[in-house]
Amino acid sequence: MEFDRMLIRYGELSTKGKNRKQFVTKLAQNVKRAMQDLPEVRIHGERDRMYIILNGADYHLAEERLKPIFGIQSFSPAVRVDLDLDEVKNAALALVQDAHEENGTFKVAARRSHREFPLDSNEINQEIGAHVLQNIADLTVNVKNPDVKLTIDVRKEGVFLSCRTILGAAGLPVGSSGRAMLMLSGGIDSPVAGYLAQKRGVEIEAVHFHSPPYTSEQAKQKAIDLAAKLAKYSGQVQMHIVPFTEIQEVIKQQIPESVIMTVTRRMMLRITDELRRKRNGLAIVNGESLGQVASQTLESMLAINAVTATPIIRPVVSMDKNEIITIAQKIDTYNLSVQPFEDCCTIFTPPSPKTKPKLDKIEHYESFTDFEALIKKAIDNIETISVSIAETEQVKDEFADLF
Repeated sequence: MEFDRMLIRYGELSTKGKNRKQFVTKLAQNVKRAMQDLPEVRIHGERDRMYIILNGADYHLAEERLKPIFGIQSFSPAVRVDLDLDEVKNAALALVQDAHEENGTFKVAARRSHREFPLDSNEINQEIGAHVLQNIADLTVNVKNPDVKLTIDVRKEGVFLSCRTILGAAGLPVGSSGRAMLMLSGGIDSPVAGYLAQKRGVEIEAVHFHSPPYTSEQAKQKAIDLAAKLAKYSGQVQMHIVPFTEIQEVIKQQIPESVIMTVTRRMMLRITDELRRKRNGLAIVNGESLGQVASQTLESMLAINAVTATPIIRPVVSMDKNEIITIAQKIDTYNLSVQPFEDCCTIFTPPSPKTKPKLDKIEHYESFTDFEALIKKAIDNIETISVSIAETEQVKDEFADLF
């Protein structure tokens, strides 16, 4: 059956009070961005639910676009008919016939908010239920656990009917909790951290450090592809590609080998924080997991964090690698992350990095080099691109071509 709209239910947004409108507005913006290549689609956000008018757009494609959008508890493909009982009967029968399997069961769940409709909710259930039963011979009623649940919502603007409820991604609309900069490497952890931050309503802008010729164009493209995977949760992600070669070469020449990684991470954090300030961000997100590598001990985090007072959000800090991998596979970033391209975090890695670096010594080593000028030069030459959900589907198509 051809559906003409999608009915979206908010879930957690329903608990919001006077500021619910702000959350609904942000959700509508994210849905609009996810549907940006479907210009015929129209979005109507109301206090208790949202309607997407398809206007001929492919509802299967619209369904796939809605599934990952945070802030949606569930949604249903639906049809709208006029406030006419015969039209409701015809639409109800067509929906159940489309969803019905042999010897199946069903129930009708009607809700009437438009009091001028001639039947109340119970009468609608009885009238429509009887009509469906008369026209589908092998169908029976099961009010507790039906195979098909026909929902009917009678409103002033019409009657809305649906037989399917699809679970959404839940969480909060991306952007409703402010903006943060995601330090996006090419590894497994940082995309998962970005996903989890988005789920709690944080709008992320990805920051990737690129060091040619030590890191390749393939490594850069992998990071862009990972950002595209994250874009499907909000429709779009801004990405900043930082030229980092000169800084890394100076660090290698001027800094003792055992603390190269610590100083490198400090410079990355300083650049990310300055970019956050310019972009009006409120926090920095990274994929650090406590104790996973030398730069992720508490002592290392203390030495690295000392360059900023900005909040650092670490969504995966208490997870082990297998837990992170499970989420990476769920959000379809794992296969990209394990592609064997070097990134800035793995080049110039010393054989025995310090796991308990001393902050005073780190600052002493850095004092002999004018890192301020190098940082300013890197920031002035950042490449910023917008990565949309279209890239996500392109990545999927490119992988499909390999098989």
